[in-house]
Amino acid sequence: MDQECNKETKERISSIKQLPPDFTLSEEESSFLLNPPQRALPFRVTPYYLSLCSRSDPGDPLRRQCIPTISESRFKEYELEDPLGDKKYLASTRLVHRYRDRALLLATDQCAMYCRHCFRRSSAGKGHISNLELSLAVAYCKEHNEIKEIILSGGDPLTLADDRLTDIIRRFRTMREGIVIRIHSRIPVVLPQRITSGLVSSLANFLPLWLVTQFNHPRELTPDSCEALRRLAASGITLLNQTVLLKGINDNFETLEQLCRSLVRLGVKPYYLFQGDLARGTYHFRTSILEGLKLYRKLTDLSGLLRPIYAVDLPGGGGKVVLDSGSVEGCHNGWLILKSREGKIYRYPIEESQ
Repeated sequence: MDQECNKETKERISSIKQLPPDFTLSEEESSFLLNPPQRALPFRVTPYYLSLCSRSDPGDPLRRQCIPTISESRFKEYELEDPLGDKKYLASTRLVHRYRDRALLLATDQCAMYCRHCFRRSSAGKGHISNLELSLAVAYCKEHNEIKEIILSGGDPLTLADDRLTDIIRRFRTMREGIVIRIHSRIPVVLPQRITSGLVSSLANFLPLWLVTQFNHPRELTPDSCEALRRLAASGITLLNQTVLLKGINDNFETLEQLCRSLVRLGVKPYYLFQGDLARGTYHFRTSILEGLKLYRKLTDLSGLLRPIYAVDLPGGGGKVVLDSGSVEGCHNGWLILKSREGKIYRYPIEESQ
């Protein structure tokens, strides 16, 4: 990591005392930061990302993604600690094998910034994968020839040191010829200084390589982030973006269109638009799924290059489904009835806008 990245990492803000003097907190924000609820997702934001936020408006779309509020301590009875059902599909301590042809490696539980809408909130901050955990994951994948793709996730894999990250990729590449490696990271959004020439050169040794980012708002595409994306694209790494549909942040056509157009101009394909997961304490971030469907119908006017796929992860391990006529069975008593890929029926709360 270069000096600028090291400075950003060392100066990450994790308490109310570290906020700038002119940063005005709302009552909801102060309530959380002065007395964080037990087992809450920790507060952590990079100075870079905080500099993009309004210092006076608690409704600012970027600020809401990084500054916690006491709303995170208010749970709905249907919200889950493990909304995707990762634990149900653990093949080893760090490997999730939910889909037949691919597996997800939890390379770390660390992030440069803890996004307030995070769905893996219960495991945040515990640490990086150990050598033993990595060996167990590689051994499992080696025994299962049906696994053709490895997704490096977490946490954020790009918080790992360059040599550790490349070691993990190398272990899987030498395990099976032609295996696809995909990295999921929000580093280009929250700490673009991490995308150094050294990191990019190291990753370029493993082409073809896919990197999936998470830009949720056009204002996150700053000159620094754009430069990071250009550097990655120039090295031959294929770039995709998945956006989370967030209430009051990006749940309108104009914001999403601007975001998608800006991404495509940078060589990033809008990949998925995700309905919010049913993680505990995230109700205030979720747009009603019916509103999401209406919004997506507007997005179908955009070209296929610009348009992401609208999808939801079915609660409790039902897997990802595309929200279209093939998966939506109807509505019943405040629930949207959805059919999984396997034909099983699941419920997702409609959560009408209030």
